[in-house]
Amino acid sequence: MTKYIAAIDQGTTSTRCILFDKNGRVVSTAQKEHRQIFPQPGWVEHDPLEIWQNTQEVIKKALILAEVKKGDIAAIGITNQRETTLVWNKETGQPFYNAIVWQDTRTKAICDRLSENDGLDRFREKVGLPLTTYFSGPKIKWILENVEGVRKAAEEGKAVFGNIDTWLIWQLTGGASGGAYVTDVTNASRTMLMDLSSLNWDENILNLFDFPPEMLPSIVPSSDPLAWGKTKLNGPFADEIPVCGDLGDQQAAMVGQACFNEGEGKNTYGTGCFMLLNTGNQIIQSKSGLLTTVGYKIGKSDAVYALEGSVAITGALVQWLRDNLGLITSSSEVETLAKSVPDNGGIYFVPAFSGLFAPYWRSDARGVIVGLTRYINKGHFARAALEATAYQTCELLDAMKKDSNVTLKTLKVDGGMVVNELLMQFQADMLCVPVVRPKVTETTALGAAYAAGLATGYWNDTDELIANWQVDKTWYPQMDEKQRKSLYNNWLKAVQKSLNWIE
Repeated sequence: MTKYIAAIDQGTTSTRCILFDKNGRVVSTAQKEHRQIFPQPGWVEHDPLEIWQNTQEVIKKALILAEVKKGDIAAIGITNQRETTLVWNKETGQPFYNAIVWQDTRTKAICDRLSENDGLDRFREKVGLPLTTYFSGPKIKWILENVEGVRKAAEEGKAVFGNIDTWLIWQLTGGASGGAYVTDVTNASRTMLMDLSSLNWDENILNLFDFPPEMLPSIVPSSDPLAWGKTKLNGPFADEIPVCGDLGDQQAAMVGQACFNEGEGKNTYGTGCFMLLNTGNQIIQSKSGLLTTVGYKIGKSDAVYALEGSVAITGALVQWLRDNLGLITSSSEVETLAKSVPDNGGIYFVPAFSGLFAPYWRSDARGVIVGLTRYINKGHFARAALEATAYQTCELLDAMKKDSNVTLKTLKVDGGMVVNELLMQFQADMLCVPVVRPKVTETTALGAAYAAGLATGYWNDTDELIANWQVDKTWYPQMDEKQRKSLYNNWLKAVQKSLNWIE
């Protein structure tokens, strides 16, 4: 009997279910978008019940498309948009408030308050993260302080927190009727509440944030042979299948790209842009504005750590050109429009719509377009939007070199934007290293599948996963050094114009 692994990939804009076979190839996929809710400038929310409903629908559709029979699914892995925070009633399953998305900046005042005496790096030595609006901890605090009844429910043990992985695992394994209440080490490392060394919630930080510890899930490995529970017979899988893989989306992409050796790195081009460098079992504290995070933990093996550079807006900028300006009618048109001009015409687009992430961590920044003349047309806008992604990636790689002294020889890439060949060539030109796209570009979902498959013995070890990885296309640098430096220096000047917009 042929067996498959199911991966649920719950992202910022949509939810997918993808079935993979033994070779790591896609057997079937189903996808559904969810609403983006913007109550105020800088606020971004999702409806958790809509996400759960969409999850059930894409699971059923993926199974139908693959003509899967009962018992054909060996295990389930989850990967998710990280830091997106929700609090719900564990007795009823009802959220107390919408999920607050990772891009949301409403917690700036909380972060300022907590960093007032000891600075943004107050907790960095323990958690590897600066005090910014990006992470889950300040979002939980905002909900406790601003949503009526949540504080009381938390003290009574009824209100529980989870990132999206926790919410979906809880729902899949029974919900209010005994669902597993867990999060893996990668997602826990994005809360500002977990000690990177012990892999436990830090009591001192919990006290400073004023959180009842009972509202936090148990921390588990990313790939767990014990499983956390099984799907219910009345659920979307209509069978009892072990749920035993869980990785935050960027760590999942690193696993899906088979970056299992120290010094290997990947970059994911999605709503935002996220570059991870495997640092092995070593926790490297960044001095260059990067994040120190858990890469993955397989069963009882030691945790593997990573340096991460995070950019808030990359693919979302293309969506903005489509939805807000109407320059294109579909995201795929941006490459054609950008190719209508030979260069950017001298304009630079810094998409600091919700501040700047790595390496700046400036929530006071806002988006700017500089260098405008009457020569500029919509083709230049499209080209500058794509180039912004490549420039921001260059800044991440520069920071990684400073922190780790590791020089990448190639960059493995994945995510929705890697089909854009103009962008990939420009990225290779700006980095001065080959950019490599794998044959299976669904690496985020594949990483979640790998985590679940390793836990159940579907795959024996990471060597088997490395053997699955195959190159689809490689882009080599073609730009001369003088031109590259000129473009990059102009970009750095443009970034400075985006700062200090919010008092």
